[in-house]
Amino acid sequence: MRIVVFGLTVSSSWGNGHATLWRGLCRALAAGGHSVTFFERDVPYYAETRDLTALPGGDLILYPDWSPELRARAARAVAACDAAIVTSYCPDAVAAAALAHEAPVSVFYDLDTPVTLARLAAGEAVPYLGPRALRDFDLVLSYTGGAALDALRTRLGARLVLPLYGHVDPDAHRPTAPAPHYASDLSYLGTYAADRQAGVERLLVAPARRRPQQRFLIGGAQYPPDFPWAENISFVRHLPPAEHPAFFSSSRFTLNVTRGAMAAMGWCPSGRLFEAAACGTPLVTDAWEGLDAFFQPGREIVVARTTEDVVAALDLSEAERRALARAARERTLAEHSSARRAAELIAALDAPGSVRPPVRGSLAVEA
Repeated sequence: MRIVVFGLTVSSSWGNGHATLWRGLCRALAAGGHSVTFFERDVPYYAETRDLTALPGGDLILYPDWSPELRARAARAVAACDAAIVTSYCPDAVAAAALAHEAPVSVFYDLDTPVTLARLAAGEAVPYLGPRALRDFDLVLSYTGGAALDALRTRLGARLVLPLYGHVDPDAHRPTAPAPHYASDLSYLGTYAADRQAGVERLLVAPARRRPQQRFLIGGAQYPPDFPWAENISFVRHLPPAEHPAFFSSSRFTLNVTRGAMAAMGWCPSGRLFEAAACGTPLVTDAWEGLDAFFQPGREIVVARTTEDVVAALDLSEAERRALARAARERTLAEHSSARRAAELIAALDAPGSVRPPVRGSLAVEA
C-alpha cells in the first residue's frame, strides 16, 4: 500500500511526540511491503535539531512553504497513492486535506485529540481543522480512545473513528548497557509543560527532597530557569531517540506524568510508557482512566497518586522491581509494538467502509 502523510514532523524529535511515533510506524510499514511519502514543512526549529533525513522504504519531502509547485508535487503523490493521511498540527493541514480527499481513502489522524477538544470547548480556533471539520474524511484515527471517539463524531462530524494508540519500535528501544551519566533511581523524560508541572513536582521533585541520598534525573527541552531543582536532580537537555535506550536502561524506575487535557480525558497512553517498558525499565505513572487497558497496575506498572506512592515504589525489592519490568516488557512487545499498530492501520485503510467501530476504548481494529 502506498500512503501519503501530511504531518507535523518526522525528521526532528525535538519538543514533540509525533516524530518517534511516525518513525516506528514507517519502519514497520516498510517491513510489511508498504511505503510512506511524508510531507513536512521545513521550519527552522526542527531543521536545527533534525535527527532523521530519510525514511526506510519511503520518501521524506521537506518543503519551505505551500507553494503552487509544492501543491502540484503533493497532488501527484496523492494521485498515485492508496491512502492520504493529514495529521493534527500539520501547519498546512487545511490545504493538504483538500488534496487528501482526492485519494481512494482520506484519513485524519489526530495525535492530539484532548488538545483539539479542549480548544473547541474553550471557543478557540483549531488551525488544522477546516470549516467542515472532519466530515469529509473517510476515516478518522485518534491517538486517544474512550469518550474522545464519541466526541470526534458528535462535535466534529467524523463518520468513522478508530483509535490508533501509541507504540514502540523494539528494534530502536530495547535493553542496553547502563550509562553512568544517566544513572538514577528515578528518571523522567519529557518536554516541559505547565499543565503537568504539578505532577512532576509531586511525583519527582518532592520524592527527591525526601530522599537526598538517591539520584533523580530529568531529560527534555524547554525547562524554565525557575524550575524547582534540587541538588540530587540532574538534568539532560533534549535527548534524541537514539539516546533513549541508554537513558531508560540506566534508571531503576522511570516516571510518566500525563499532560492535563490527556489525563482528564483518559485513554491516552504516552509513547514514553511503551519505550521505557521495551527497554526493560520499571514504570511509575500518574493515574488516568483507561490505564488498565494497556498495563495491569501492580503487576506491570506502579500507579502513583502521591509523593508517598513514589517513595514506596523506590523501596521495592530488586526481585519486585525486576518482575515489574519483565511483565511490562512482555505486554508491550505483544500488544504495543509499532508492527502491531502498523497492522491495525493497514486493516483500517484496506476497507474503511467495512471496518466496524470498536467498543469504547477498544485496542482492536476489527474488519
